[in-house]
Amino acid sequence: MRESKRREFLTTCAAAGLGCAMSGYAPFSAAAADDPVMSIARYKSSPEEKEAIAEEAEKLTRAAIDALGGMSKFVSKGDVVFIKPNIGWDRTPELAANTNPDVIAALIKMCDEAGAREVKVSDHTCNSERRTFARSGIQKAAEEAGANVFFLNPRRYQKMAINGKLIKEWDVYPEIIEADKLINVPIVKHHMISQVTLGLKNLMGVIGGARDQFHQRIDQALPDLAAFVKPDLIVIDAIRVLLRNGPVGGNPKDVARKDVIAAGTDQVAMDAFGATLLDRKPEDISHIKEAADRGMGQIDYQSLSPKEITV
Repeated sequence: MRESKRREFLTTCAAAGLGCAMSGYAPFSAAAADDPVMSIARYKSSPEEKEAIAEEAEKLTRAAIDALGGMSKFVSKGDVVFIKPNIGWDRTPELAANTNPDVIAALIKMCDEAGAREVKVSDHTCNSERRTFARSGIQKAAEEAGANVFFLNPRRYQKMAINGKLIKEWDVYPEIIEADKLINVPIVKHHMISQVTLGLKNLMGVIGGARDQFHQRIDQALPDLAAFVKPDLIVIDAIRVLLRNGPVGGNPKDVARKDVIAAGTDQVAMDAFGATLLDRKPEDISHIKEAADRGMGQIDYQSLSPKEITV
């Protein structure tokens, strides 16, 4: 369990009168100072065959993580890792409404190679979870890669102290907090309210309650949530991106191939880069700018000198 989240979780449990057992853990050590904090891996072509696209996804994902120093920089032996894709919609991978399943499979394999004890994969879906998990392709790919894939139990959410500017407390799924490491894996797509769905927006999948309330002040709500959850690693899937009519999509004409995977530890920089793939200026996206103004990360992602690789 991540140190800051452990303190918050135990405080919440104590306030609720819950008997949370104290278990040993090792504080997370970040990547070495000379490792880049962001990488961008681009593919040399845009393959069309299903098997070739799956190969592309694995090669790009591995290249992006290796450029940061490898998965062992983020996942230690014995860790429980929670991978949070976007599995919101009853759509096939070709429609770019959900994270690419082959990217998730590659990350699971890399976590296993780094010595993870268990890898969990889930999301709070918008459409039927049974149809969405299956049709997205993520359930099958993740299970075949060895992950524990499960539906979020609505009775298990716990009210936790977010202590944000707008959101003071909210129902959060406890396994996110209990995990030693959290990897946030959004797909790049348009959103009719927030303009973009990227890493900050993808974190709404860890909460319950009346999530539509977040959309009423999304510029404040998303940075509040991101500051509380604090993923250890963000991996942006831009193999296919949804240019219009998001977040649901449904028309292949709205999908473009970018053949890119980016990885990093700066939530703001990662979203800033993702916004450019949708031809948006990061400073024009209210929640990204707000997160940057709060000092949560660098909106000028290029100032981080991201390592760029062609695979």
